[in-house]
Amino acid sequence: MRVVTGGFAGWPRAAFDVLLELDGVPSVEVRERCRRDREELVRQPMVDLLSAVADRDALYEDFAVWRYGGVMLEAWQRQGAIVRLGRNVELSLRFDLDGLGVSAAWWYAPSEQIERYRTAVADSTSGPRLAAVVRKLERQGFEISGDLLKRPLRGYPADHPRAQLLRHRTLIAGRHLGCDDWIHTEAAVERVHDTFTQLRPLTRWLVNHVALA
Repeated sequence: MRVVTGGFAGWPRAAFDVLLELDGVPSVEVRERCRRDREELVRQPMVDLLSAVADRDALYEDFAVWRYGGVMLEAWQRQGAIVRLGRNVELSLRFDLDGLGVSAAWWYAPSEQIERYRTAVADSTSGPRLAAVVRKLERQGFEISGDLLKRPLRGYPADHPRAQLLRHRTLIAGRHLGCDDWIHTEAAVERVHDTFTQLRPLTRWLVNHVALA
């Protein structure tokens, strides 16, 4: 999704006032009163941000910024967005009272993708490459998480060099970027683009070996 806007200038400080008013369990009256401000001050800057990032690199053009109705209370208190890179491979952004977080995720995968993932992790070429990518991301401050099997994967030795990666049924690498003054300026575009670039080796591996789309 490409949206032509007036450009991204950062989240206004008033965006945090809106989210603070929606914190906890806001009443229907509060949610309705904040609806327009939330759209203009919280959601629209996310649209503008991702449009600006896509202007830098067309790889990030297919993005979606969630809209929310009146029944999902927590959804009012955070603004989510994704950039689709392949089937079930996405970059994810979250803006809330703690600031901005960015992650790369392979999730909601069908069984055939999980099998392709395991085959690629076990492979003597693609497997070590993923392990090296994950180690580098950890050194760069990303948290590696996901849905894991409770035990080592059946059919592989318990001491397999990539036993931990084989247990994954989803794989997520995320980092919280914070909410310092840059978030109120166009500098946030550079922060997000740089983070996407750091995550690119992981998303490329997942698209090439797992998504196949």
